[in-house]
Amino acid sequence: MIKLSTLLVVSAVVSGSIAFSAPVKADDQLAVSICEYIAADDKNRLRDKLKSSRVKIRNIYDAVQCNGLNLLRHAIASNAADAGEYVVKNLSKSSLEDGADITWAESNGHAGSALIPVIKDRAGL
Repeated sequence: MIKLSTLLVVSAVVSGSIAFSAPVKADDQLAVSICEYIAADDKNRLRDKLKSSRVKIRNIYDAVQCNGLNLLRHAIASNAADAGEYVVKNLSKSSLEDGADITWAESNGHAGSALIPVIKDRAGL
């Protein structure tokens, strides 16, 4: 059974995409923290924040954006290998199978990112 507080946090995060540099409301603080921890490549704080908020990456992945990028692309652009690998491992394989993030990385000058092989391995590409 989902607790009401968890449901409210998830619905607040899912209700709109969050820009990392936008003014922050209290409900958006979770998304801002996630973006900051990914940019800093701080996997441990990212994991702790998600766990304490009782939120899973796969449940918010499509809704949260950091500087206009999804969480994985933000990790690639930030050269955040550890945090990015954590994101990849917590996403479903089906969300990575289309190769869109790999194509994006290659077309935006991030073809050498350490996350590309991790994404390919997880997606079975």
